[in-house]
Order: sequence, then C-alpha cells, then structure tokens
Amino acid sequence: MTPSLADVASSNVALRNLLHGLPGVDRVGADQRAATLGTRSIKTTSKALAIDLAIRMVDLTTLEGADTPGKVRAMCAKAVRPDPGDPSVPKVAAVCVYPDLVPRAVEALAGSGVRVASVATAFPSGRSSLDVKVAETAFAVAAGADEIDMVIDRGAFLSGDYLKVFEEIAAVKAACGTAHLKVILETGELVTYDNVRRAAWLAMLAGGDFVKTSTGKVQPAATLPVTLVMLEAVRDFLAVTGRKVGVKPAGGIKTTKDAIKMLVLVNETVGDGWLDPAWFRLGASSVLNDLLMQRQKLATGRYAGPDYFTLD
Repeated sequence: MTPSLADVASSNVALRNLLHGLPGVDRVGADQRAATLGTRSIKTTSKALAIDLAIRMVDLTTLEGADTPGKVRAMCAKAVRPDPGDPSVPKVAAVCVYPDLVPRAVEALAGSGVRVASVATAFPSGRSSLDVKVAETAFAVAAGADEIDMVIDRGAFLSGDYLKVFEEIAAVKAACGTAHLKVILETGELVTYDNVRRAAWLAMLAGGDFVKTSTGKVQPAATLPVTLVMLEAVRDFLAVTGRKVGVKPAGGIKTTKDAIKMLVLVNETVGDGWLDPAWFRLGASSVLNDLLMQRQKLATGRYAGPDYFTLD
C-alpha cells in the first residue's frame, strides 16, 4: 500500500478505500495491552531520567477565555525555568497559546530555545470556513509561532467526507510555511479505535508533522489505548512511506505516573527513537507541577508540596 499523495487525494472514494482498507483495531487487545504497559514500574535512576525527559516533552498550555498577557508571560517564565530554585531542571518543549497571544509568548521566550505553539482553525470546535482557518493559521505564523495545533472537522470526518478533511489539513499545512503542524483528532468524539487510526492516517497523508489526541476540552481525551493506536499508526506510516511523524497526547495527563505511563507506551510501541521532544510531546497545563514535586522527592527525600510551585 504505497499510493502517491496525488492518487490518494484524487477523490473521496480513493481516500475511503485506503482508510477503510487499513487493518482493524482489536479494541479488547488494545485496552489490555495499554493496561499491561501501564503497570510497568520504573525506579530510582531510571525514574529520575524519565521525569526530566517528561519535563522536556511538555507543551505548557493555557487555552482559556480569561487568558491575559500577564498570565502568558508568567507561564513563559516557568517554561524556561520550571523551578527557580533549581537550575538543573530542564526547560519544557513549548508554550501553547491562542493566536492573539503569540506575540507576547514570542517576546517572553526570545533566545530561550522554548518553542511557541498556537492553536488555530477555530479551536476547539473547528466550525468555521477554510478561508478563516487558513487566515488564522497565517496570522499565528506571521506573529512568530513555531508550531500550529489545528483541529480537524470531526463532523466531516464522521460523515465520511474524508477529502474535505484532507484538503483542509493540506491547506493549513501550506499556510504554516516552516512552522510544524500538529493535527488534533479529538479522539473523544471519534467513537471507535478504527476511526482514530483512520483519522491519524488521514492527517499524516495530508502532511501533518504530528498527530495529537485532543483539544483538552472533550472527555475522554488522552487515554492510554487511544495513544497506543496512534503510536501504532505512526509506526506503520513510517514503514509504508518512509516519513516519521510525531505524537502528542493532550488532556487528562495530570500526574507523574500518567506521564511515565506514556513514555513506557512509546518505548514499547515505537521504540526509543520517538523518546525525544522532536517526536513526542505531552500537552498539559497541570502535570509540570507534579513532575517537579516528584523530582524534588527523588533528590531530597521529601516533597516540597504544591504550594512551593507556581500555579498554571
């Protein structure tokens, strides 16, 4: 199965045949494998390394209607120096904000190496015209965003209008220029694991650099089984096309235990080549504090407590 992109996008029928020709997902098997991997225990030195890696993978996120420039500046300071009292704590991967706040984040993160991500395409619903979605993407990129997190049109996908979803992703990818594109599937609305696999393949075929589980606004979000299905999809896509795509679970990752379960899942499903912020991210607003508390516990033998760290 190695059709060219031109062949795949030639019609809705061609896309449907490809996507529905993918192997089906054994839901019971996926649930059981994810549950089994979720019980793996990591201790001492390995746990310390895993915590630092998880911190480096965090997309520190604020996506609320009440977001202010001051909140974004404070979050950016935390992204660069998560624990002001411990300079050995690594920086996070990126800060994710709404498009109008991208200039504030760019200014605050200048020279830090922390990337600026922006949601776009009528986040979180995706209910807008293609012209608006492309314009919003171009606006965020022009403002300095390094990465764009777009949402697919779930209504079109669930209606079987795969070509519309493909063309929207491709158009947004073109508007990104050199910025990386993360494609949010909103897996909580896709109903089945087969749909999650199909949506991931559709996003990758259309040019997405990452596939992302969720907006964080719909539950369930980044479950272990859904992330497993997406990891298997990027593994298989690489085998077929030779192109490597990243994965970003987002929504519901709140504890160090949650984050480490994700890292185990990555290692056991696609291998340590994806254990890098370039290929795996954790979309979160609250997990960073727990990672910092657990890190301090390993280093000192005692918890600092949540009040020691800034609220996100």
